[in-house]
Amino acid sequence: MIKFTVITITYNAEAVLQRTLDSVLHQTHEDVEHLIIDGASTDGTLAMAQHYKAASDASTCGHKVVVRSEPDEGIYDAMNKGLTQASGDYIVYMNAGDCFPQPDTLEQVAHRCHLNELPSDALPAVLYGNTNVVDNEGRFLYPRKKQPPKKLTWHSFKHGMMVCHQAFYARTDIAKNLPYDLKYKYSSDVDWCIRVMKEAERLSLPLQDIGMVVANYTEEGATTRHHRESLKERFAVMAHHYGYVTTAVMHAWFAVRTAIQGKA
Repeated sequence: MIKFTVITITYNAEAVLQRTLDSVLHQTHEDVEHLIIDGASTDGTLAMAQHYKAASDASTCGHKVVVRSEPDEGIYDAMNKGLTQASGDYIVYMNAGDCFPQPDTLEQVAHRCHLNELPSDALPAVLYGNTNVVDNEGRFLYPRKKQPPKKLTWHSFKHGMMVCHQAFYARTDIAKNLPYDLKYKYSSDVDWCIRVMKEAERLSLPLQDIGMVVANYTEEGATTRHHRESLKERFAVMAHHYGYVTTAVMHAWFAVRTAIQGKA
């Protein structure tokens, strides 16, 4: 059976963490590893995570929960810690406040993509799906504005991050060789997704559209709070992969399109 490793990064997240934990605990797919990588929280986050681990260990869901808490150098350093520890076939990042939309989400992913019928070396490099945006209480707000294309390639991201990070499932053996670049504070996930897709192209492995909503993403986050810095850094990431001229032209088009939509 295909195994999913869900990685949850936390730091003082007790206000929003429980719905994330519950959504993983209630996944009907049998082979799930849940790694909670905490940055030495000073609130009730760690106690909540330990209580969840005890509940999961005592349940019949068969999930393996690991809780690790220590200081880190930021969210992408914590993501790298999870990456090195992952043992599943696919990595799924589901951070505090984010959650799976249904208890059978992972089961549906495995079924729709025929994962249990494929040898490990023939598994798609990336599985990707749609995302809904929720508020800090977990209430549905709207479907994510950027919708993933039916045929995703690494070139797709020149139009922006077409797939939400939480809806981007990377094959673990590929992802482990491509750690997050810590020089980026806000956009290393964009860079990482592009590099994973480039590697998929090099290996002639497919990127498969799941064709369903696979993540509820909380609107507020570090990128939202540091919007200007994030935009500058994302421009640098895209210029690195697609060239400065192409990136400048695409950003000019984004600005024009936004202005037109604002007047509509």
